[in-house]
Amino acid sequence: MSPTNPTSRTSPTSQTSPTSPTSPTSSTPPDTADTPDVTVTVIVFNDAERLPRAVASLRRQTHRRIEIIISDDHSTDRTPEVARALAARDARIRFLRLPENSGGCSAPRNRAMDLARAPYLMFLDSDDELPERACELLLAAHRERPVDFTMGQVERVRVDTGARSTWMPDLVAERRTVAGVEAEPRLLFEHLSTSKMYARRFLDRHALRFPEGIHYEDQLFTAQAYCLAEAFTIVPEPVYRWYIEPYAAADAASISNQRHKISNVRDRIHVQTLIDAFLVDSGHAALRADKDYKFLRHDVRMYAGDLPYRDETWLREFADTVTPYLAGLAPGSYARLPRAERVTIALLREGRLAEAALAARGMGHGVGPRETVTGADGRVYWGGQLPGSAATRPELDLTSEELDTRPFAVALFRHEITQVAPGPGATVDLRIRSYDPGLQLAVGPHRAALHLAPAGRRLTQHFRIDPVRPGVFEGAVRLDLAAAALPVYGFDGVRHPVLELAEQRQRNSGPLLAPLDFTPLTAAIHRHQVTVEPEGRGAGRLQVRWAPTGALVRAARPLGDRLRAGRAGRPRSGTPGSGTRRRAGCTVP
Repeated sequence: MSPTNPTSRTSPTSQTSPTSPTSPTSSTPPDTADTPDVTVTVIVFNDAERLPRAVASLRRQTHRRIEIIISDDHSTDRTPEVARALAARDARIRFLRLPENSGGCSAPRNRAMDLARAPYLMFLDSDDELPERACELLLAAHRERPVDFTMGQVERVRVDTGARSTWMPDLVAERRTVAGVEAEPRLLFEHLSTSKMYARRFLDRHALRFPEGIHYEDQLFTAQAYCLAEAFTIVPEPVYRWYIEPYAAADAASISNQRHKISNVRDRIHVQTLIDAFLVDSGHAALRADKDYKFLRHDVRMYAGDLPYRDETWLREFADTVTPYLAGLAPGSYARLPRAERVTIALLREGRLAEAALAARGMGHGVGPRETVTGADGRVYWGGQLPGSAATRPELDLTSEELDTRPFAVALFRHEITQVAPGPGATVDLRIRSYDPGLQLAVGPHRAALHLAPAGRRLTQHFRIDPVRPGVFEGAVRLDLAAAALPVYGFDGVRHPVLELAEQRQRNSGPLLAPLDFTPLTAAIHRHQVTVEPEGRGAGRLQVRWAPTGALVRAARPLGDRLRAGRAGRPRSGTPGSGTRRRAGCTVP
């Protein structure tokens, strides 16, 4: 069967993906004593080291009647040897090797679907795991009530720290059966194919397969599944364990972590156009505004967070690539975004690229602009010039932010470090410029404080800021890192200093934005190596890192491991963001 792009619940049309999968060799398998209840496909490419862990998680499933297909996208390392050895140990395991590398996740999944014998299907990437009860929980939901697929929580695990969080927690916190995605369009944010167990009859009825020859295939496949499903059940328990590496080396980075490539931007835009066409053709055009909001809030947000770290050439190419598509998004999708994101995207659309990078540093941190401008109509706009088009005017309009009248505790300031220099001993000298776009601070000098709290023990350095011109203040502070009180067992972690201002007994705290290119400073203090550096991502805050040395390593690191283990059963809420995957795993955000 050629690849399809389902356009209704009854009649698929041809898929627009460049490569066609082979024809399915079987329809829904008969329900016999020898038929497994669930087929789980593990896709792998050059991941011999982690494949055994993924398969072991399947062999530990509490529901034992499963089929495991290892689908190898023509690996060139020891993966085939490892896969055959795994298959020899367990009769439930089958090994499939593609004759040539497909360069993506779709082909190995589709080939395995052709061979799957069970009436229910799941997918696993070789660098991830399924929690022990995943198959049991999702299958039970299918048997409780006939639905097209079931889905559950995704537990994210940071490989570097062990920290755990739940992907899109608000969407999967309550058990329920949803009668079509129109009833809850916000579920479009949960676009992972691996968090779901699909009824084979549903996939075959709509000829639904993963689109080959494109990246971000999960987004298209999942959008199609949501729209074609008459009903699906959500189980508020973990059914997938997703390991993420935020700082993976460039040669190990996944598709989702190759945001520095303009081709990656084009790939995301391309899959959005395929989804747009599917929504129209399948009669789900009413979902376009929700889908566009998801695209802005999730996909564009990730690229926007990188803007401060890109050069002018990249910014120009990015704007040229994304702006035409942004212009066609549904009316009202921008208005649902946080103001800082609306501003950043509007500046990109206007070609004010340096300002867009400045605005991006304020996303998620309550940081104000350096300056504002007031139009003839009395409305206040971001930056030093009026908006250049009617389309961007509402996005750059800050009048509703009430910069000049909002309570001081939540006033929007901007604190930028203009100079970092080593001082005597273990001190660091900082020159700071504070912007007050709402003119909340009275004319004259003001007291300020820099707070830093390693291991919950606050270190405070007081200093003064003086007016330079209306709305701009400057000051200097010496941060004495040796004065930080550390626990006797040491401290292994990172902290970001904050700047606090006071006005008429009210206090306002905000992040310190560091120069993005200053050379890190390192000192040996109290059996720790202490590094002062720019954050290197996001807002680019000033960052202080403590690493125990000598005997303290044996005390601080095991304690941190015990604390992380204690948090393992209490996943934190996750947000759309920066999970990084190697080529071996294909669940991309």
